[in-house]
Amino acid sequence: MSPREPTFEEIQGTLKRSAAALKAAEVEFILAGGVACWARGGPSTTHDIDYMVRPADAEAALDALEGAGLRGEHPPEEWLVKAWDGDVLIDVIFAPIGLVIDDDLFERSGMLDVLGVSMHVMQVEDVFTAKLLAMHEHYLALEPLIDIARSVREQIDWPSLRARTEESPYARAFFAIADGLGLSGKTPESERHPGGLAPEGRRATGTNAAGSGATPTSS
Repeated sequence: MSPREPTFEEIQGTLKRSAAALKAAEVEFILAGGVACWARGGPSTTHDIDYMVRPADAEAALDALEGAGLRGEHPPEEWLVKAWDGDVLIDVIFAPIGLVIDDDLFERSGMLDVLGVSMHVMQVEDVFTAKLLAMHEHYLALEPLIDIARSVREQIDWPSLRARTEESPYARAFFAIADGLGLSGKTPESERHPGGLAPEGRRATGTNAAGSGATPTSS
């Protein structure tokens, strides 16, 4: 049976305990994922907590979390380890797609006070890069990223993010939505064509040439 979805208050409690445990063990880490975006002004999340550590520190991080009473796990994936605090999941990632966990990433991820604990917090653009490049045909979670982008779009260098993720068709799908909603700084299609005429000559409002008000269908 799948664990229930934790509340954000539970996630906050686990964040404080786990971060304190990692700091006590002198394991350098970066808060990543949706919780990092929340710490930088984005919406709250009820998903999980993501930490990024150097590959050489992965086992030490897991030992520290287990020492704090969490249940550790070595999943089949070879790029992370996991720890559970009741229903709250922590992903300890050491080999993310599209990022290298090195001194430069730690330097970019400035120190912030999060719930009274000082820690490295990943920049929003780096979070989006990792999340977009991790998507595949069986994991296409675009809605949470759109929600985050609404809140923190000013923190993203959109041309840079496009260039960093251009190989992914799933990233292109995200940009199509973000562009259409006006989140990425690009002018939505309907605003680029005065009178609501799209390049094909159809009205962007969905009214066909006969004025019937029917929504055009694609062939």
